[in-house]
Amino acid sequence: MIFMDRQDAGRQLGARLEHLRHRDAVVLGLPRGGVPVAFEVAQAIGAPLDVCLVRKLGVPFQPELGMGAIGEDGVRVINDAVVREARVPPEDLARVEEHERIVLEQRARRYRGECEPVTLQGRTVVVVDDGVATGSTARAACRIARARGAERIVLAVPVAPSDWTERLGGEADELVSVATPRDFFAIGQFYADFAQTDDEEVADCLRQAAGRSAGGSTETGSSETELEVTAGAVRLRGQLTAPEDAPGVVLFAHGSGSSRHSPRNQFVATGLNRAGLGTLLFDLLTEEEEQDRANVFDTGLLARRLADATSWLRAQPGFETLAIGYFGASTGAAAALWAAAEPEARIAAVVSRGGRPDLAGPRLPAVSAPTLLIVGGADPTVLDLNRQAQARLRCENHLAIVPGATHLFEEPGTLEVVTDLARDWFTDHMAPAHV
Repeated sequence: MIFMDRQDAGRQLGARLEHLRHRDAVVLGLPRGGVPVAFEVAQAIGAPLDVCLVRKLGVPFQPELGMGAIGEDGVRVINDAVVREARVPPEDLARVEEHERIVLEQRARRYRGECEPVTLQGRTVVVVDDGVATGSTARAACRIARARGAERIVLAVPVAPSDWTERLGGEADELVSVATPRDFFAIGQFYADFAQTDDEEVADCLRQAAGRSAGGSTETGSSETELEVTAGAVRLRGQLTAPEDAPGVVLFAHGSGSSRHSPRNQFVATGLNRAGLGTLLFDLLTEEEEQDRANVFDTGLLARRLADATSWLRAQPGFETLAIGYFGASTGAAAALWAAAEPEARIAAVVSRGGRPDLAGPRLPAVSAPTLLIVGGADPTVLDLNRQAQARLRCENHLAIVPGATHLFEEPGTLEVVTDLARDWFTDHMAPAHV
C-alpha cells in the first residue's frame, strides 16, 4: 500500500506537478475515481478542474473490445484497424455511437449541471486518473483532449505499471506518476481505502472547485478565505466561510485520512452556510505528520489541534463573541467530543456524522455541549458504538438514525438528511458566546 485514499494520492501527485503552476493549465479528472485525485491536483497547482468525459465505442458483439471513443464537442476517435478486423458495418458503428453519445450527455448534465465545459484550446491539459492499468481509458482521454485543442498534454496518475511510459508515451507530451511498481496487479492494491466514488462526489468536487476558482465569495454571499490556522506550534491550512451576521462558526474535524477538501464535509458546510452559519474546515495534521499513520488515530492530538484552532479563531477580529460549534466525522467525532469536554471549551453544540464517539472514552460524561449523533441505519457496528457512547453522555443529546444509510452516507439523499439534521441542531443551539 502506498496511498491512504484518493485524496492522499492526489496530494502526493500534486506535489509532483508544482512546475505546472502559472502555466495556464486545466486539470481533467476521469470519472469517477479520478476526480477526487484531480481535485487535489487542481488545488495544488492553482488550476481549474473539469471532467474528461469519454465513452468507449465497443464492438457490438464484443463490447469489451474498443473500436474507438467519443468525447464532448462532437469529438470522436475511431480505431480503423479494429473496425476492419471486426467487420463492423458503418450503420452498426453509427448505432453504437448514437447510444454512447446519449449516455455521455446524461453524464455531463449530472456532473456539471448547466455549467459549460472548461475551454482546452491552446492550454496545457493535465489528464488525471486514480491509476493506470491497461491504459485504454487514459489513451482515449488524451486523444479527446488533443482533439479539443490542447496545446500540451500531461498524463498524471498516482500509480502505474513499470512499463507504462512505453505503452502510453506517444499519447502525451509528459507522463508523471508517483509510483511505478513492478509487481502491479490492480490499482486498488496500492490504496488502503479504494471505495467506489459515486456520482454525487464527482459533482461535489466540481462544485467546490468552481466555487473556489470564482474567487472570494460563495453563492450565499459569504466571504470565503483560504488561510493558515495557528494551532500550537504548527500552522494548518484551512478554509473559512463567514456569512454576514452569522451567529456562530462550526469547526469541522474530519475523519481518518481525510482533509479539509473532504467532499462530504464540504457538502454539509455549504448547507450550513446557506442557513447563515460560518464554517471552518482545516487540516488537523501537517503533511509531514500525515505520513505517520499513528497520528491519524491519535484522538488526544487531534483534539488538542481542534482546541488550539478554536482559541485561534476566537482571537481573530470579529469572531470574539461568536458561538462555536463542532462537526465531527468518523474518528473526527471523537476529537470533537474530547475537545468539547475541556473545562474552558465553551462549545455551543456538537454534531457527529457516522462518528466514533466511543474513542473519546472517559471524556464523554464531561461534555456539556448539546450533542447530536447521526448514524446510518445500515451501519450496525457504528450504530451500536454510538448507543453505548450516548449512554455515557450527561448533556442534552439525541441519536438520529438515517434509514438505509451506510457508514459514508453514499446512498442517494442520505447526505442531504445529514445536512438538514446538522443545520437544525446548530441553528437551534447557536447563540453568541459569553466572554
